[in-house]
Amino acid sequence: MAASIKDVAKEANVSIATVSRVLNNIDVVNEETKKKVLEAIKKLDYRPNIVARSLKTQKTKTIGIIIPDISNSMYPEIVRGAEDVSNIYEYNIILCNTDLDPEKELEYFRVLGEKMVDGVIYISNSLESTVMKTIKDSNMPIVLIETNGRETEYPSVIIDNKQAAIDAVNYLIEKGNKKIAYIGTDVDAVNASAIRYYGYKDALEKNNISYNEDIVYFCKYSLKAEDGYKAMNSILSKTKDIDALFCANDDLAMGAINSLRDNGIKVPEDVDVIGFNDTYGAEFFYPRLTTIAQPLYDMGSVATRMLIKKINNQPIDKKLFILPYKLVERDSCK
Repeated sequence: MAASIKDVAKEANVSIATVSRVLNNIDVVNEETKKKVLEAIKKLDYRPNIVARSLKTQKTKTIGIIIPDISNSMYPEIVRGAEDVSNIYEYNIILCNTDLDPEKELEYFRVLGEKMVDGVIYISNSLESTVMKTIKDSNMPIVLIETNGRETEYPSVIIDNKQAAIDAVNYLIEKGNKKIAYIGTDVDAVNASAIRYYGYKDALEKNNISYNEDIVYFCKYSLKAEDGYKAMNSILSKTKDIDALFCANDDLAMGAINSLRDNGIKVPEDVDVIGFNDTYGAEFFYPRLTTIAQPLYDMGSVATRMLIKKINNQPIDKKLFILPYKLVERDSCK
């Protein structure tokens, strides 16, 4: 039978209240007594009853993470960063995959509330008003990642997506390209990928390059490789007169390159291609993908540190963390 807090108190020859103080990091216990309690906990392999503990402390040491699609290659690295920091601070994680379904997203917020999680890291495909109301009503500490946090009251971890997109398109232009296609998410979505489209447009305008809607494709929600393949096929059905392509993420870029290859168009000999995120597969795809690298692991770890501070009513350094990005040159551009 599992050891109880009473067993630990007996083994350490202290009161149950003293064991409780040690478990809850209350500083009134002297170091010698604390050492005895910790040794007893280790010897008996004692595990605190989380439910009972949460009823007393009103904390479960649990964090919820809501992501749009675990099969999207950028999210596992973010979650890994969040998990590693959570482990350091002895928090558990409940991972919620919404499958880009707004109703499922709302349901997960309700479930996390019922599970009494201490806070939520929210990574969304679109920051809808209904979700914002649910977040506000939940009264849980929230930190956003890769969502347009500038116009909300919630702390956010992002990069400067618009400037990163401008840099990507300028890179293609500097290589002599003028007919630059774009594949990304629906511009009505309030998220980072949609912001990249505006960076694409701004870069064209600043370089006096005409915007051509025939070589722009918006994916509705999903941004997987198969969507990039479909999008590129759609563009090529209208015109093959392109010399470069900028995609809102690496998966789209990889799918688009396969479409170009199947249509007899070589990358980078005929068309330069640049992606976004620098996910694991970008370096091992053929041709190796030139891309904008986001610090995905750091985004997860920074957001988790911010959230734990909020949970414990500690001040955070700033509301909006804008992390650095970089352009990684590989083989998909000449």
